[in-house]
Amino acid sequence: MRIISGTNKGMKLYAPDGMSVRPTSDKIKEAIFNILGYIDEESIVLDLFSGSGGVGIEFLARGAKQCYFVDGSHKSLSYVRKNLELCKFKEKAVVVMSDYEKAITNFAAENIKFDYIFADPPYALNCGGRIALKVFENNLLKACGKLIIETDKSEKTIDEINRDMIEYKEKIYGRTRISIMTHGED
Repeated sequence: MRIISGTNKGMKLYAPDGMSVRPTSDKIKEAIFNILGYIDEESIVLDLFSGSGGVGIEFLARGAKQCYFVDGSHKSLSYVRKNLELCKFKEKAVVVMSDYEKAITNFAAENIKFDYIFADPPYALNCGGRIALKVFENNLLKACGKLIIETDKSEKTIDEINRDMIEYKEKIYGRTRISIMTHGED
């Protein structure tokens, strides 16, 4: 796992051994950022189920102003912190230990909105649709903000939300489905 572009391009990041964490592959990261294009330097990002932080760190390397890293595992967050230190991004990061539902509720209560939200839950949870629903119900995206959800290719994420308020696209790469939802103008 490495940083693909921007600051620290090519730097290898720390990730735990074994299958307890499934980092987003470089191929999938590259595909996501090719779709997203330019990352504005004022962008605020949320990396849900951050694992070792690879995607959130990629946003920071590409110029995002700040990234919130959320995971329910102490071990995963220790890798996030280690990678932030390695890349010298600690001052641009907020690391939060929480499950995704509580984190979304808390961000909404604090009126924190994001330009990008990336969620990569364990495929077995089959919760991509619930994440999308919760994000849109709690109005966590800024106008034209993007929600990117990585799931197993068999999982549908769009079925549970109102399609009138979003633009939706998806791509399948091997076993992985990338769903990108753009919040409409307010």
